[in-house]
Amino acid sequence: MKNVQKWSLVVALAGFLFGFDTVVISGANDPIRELWNTSSWFHGTFIMSMALWGTVMGSLFGGKFIDNCGRKPILFFIGLLYLFSAIGSALAWDPYSFSFFRFIGGIGVGASSVAAPAYISEISSSKNRGRLVALYQFNIVFGILLAFLSNYFLNGFSGTMDWRYMLGIESIPAILYTILVIGVPESPRWLAVKKGNMEEASNVLSRLMDKNQVSHTIKSIQLEINSGTDISSKSFFNKKFRFPIVLAFLLAMFNQLSGINFILYYAPSILENAGFATSDSLLSSVSIGGVNLLFTFVGLYFIDRAGRRRLMYLGSLGYIISLTLVAYGFYSDASPFFNLGFILLFIASHAVGQGSVIWVFISEIFPNSVRGVGQSWGTGTHWVFAALITLVGPVLLDSFPQGYQIFLFFAVCMVFQLLFTHFMMPETKGKSLEELKSLLEK
Repeated sequence: MKNVQKWSLVVALAGFLFGFDTVVISGANDPIRELWNTSSWFHGTFIMSMALWGTVMGSLFGGKFIDNCGRKPILFFIGLLYLFSAIGSALAWDPYSFSFFRFIGGIGVGASSVAAPAYISEISSSKNRGRLVALYQFNIVFGILLAFLSNYFLNGFSGTMDWRYMLGIESIPAILYTILVIGVPESPRWLAVKKGNMEEASNVLSRLMDKNQVSHTIKSIQLEINSGTDISSKSFFNKKFRFPIVLAFLLAMFNQLSGINFILYYAPSILENAGFATSDSLLSSVSIGGVNLLFTFVGLYFIDRAGRRRLMYLGSLGYIISLTLVAYGFYSDASPFFNLGFILLFIASHAVGQGSVIWVFISEIFPNSVRGVGQSWGTGTHWVFAALITLVGPVLLDSFPQGYQIFLFFAVCMVFQLLFTHFMMPETKGKSLEELKSLLEK
């Protein structure tokens, strides 16, 4: 059991780099735009969203690579991508070189959102899978919080060079993660299903569970292979996997139509529009990271107790209430603290609901034989919508300076997420990966 927790925590550190890399750009947003004097469209298309287009590529192709090469080699390579991106972004000499290095980091983010949840789900049991995979989300929000804190403390550190330090400091955790991930073994389910190496799979499983559980797990994997679900990834888009494909697409789409990445990326700008001074907006951004971390703990505690659907119900209702009231606050020129309060409620709703559920749910609804491709499908959908929303972010902020129209749109989208949760989303807690196969094939 200790090995499960230890290896899950090491692999989940990829999530820390994900969170840090995604949000650290918020502190460099305005300084970079002033430095290179870019237009709203150029700034949104290249500066702010280029990392997300890299993320799209990393997530769409990551599944193929983790299925062909294994989970561990890709997890190691991800660390190198983060390191290269952090150093390159800090030393960038123009907006094009900056965009290139951010794109490289984005590939790392996208690949990690495929490889890390898949790996953790494959070494955990039905009883603790939700909590362990959600460690990835915990590390994401921990990385987000430290990125906000880092930006705040480095603001004013070196004048116009602050943003370079903000981005370059990510190289430190990137080196640490890359070293630690060398010590984790390959996924036992990948060894069994993709390599046909039952002996090595059993050896890894014996370091994770007792002998009876090892025997039962190996038999379940063998039964799945023999039952004909070991289909080539080339046959992924067929009616056998239609239901999990639709579930992954809708869950990932709604995750971004909540506005979460829009708020995280443009938090300082949004808070300035709400009435905060620049320094106060950076400090208030730290409160967003803190609330995100606190309520992620709540999600971690309940995901294997209450289940995935109940957390989605709770999160959806919180989204609708908070986004509607933020829209009202911006429309009526309410106090900055009124708007901040409901933005924090929105963050709490996300942390308990979608934030805790998305990586767990997508990692467990596809059979072992196509988990990598399925993970790519779900995370790729997530990142395509994230990139589109981030790309148009500066234009939206310029076009709707009051902001209430943007938040109202997100609130309406969350009504549809609530309907999706009620009418379509199955509960997956307490079931093994092999048991879920028969539940979800329709």
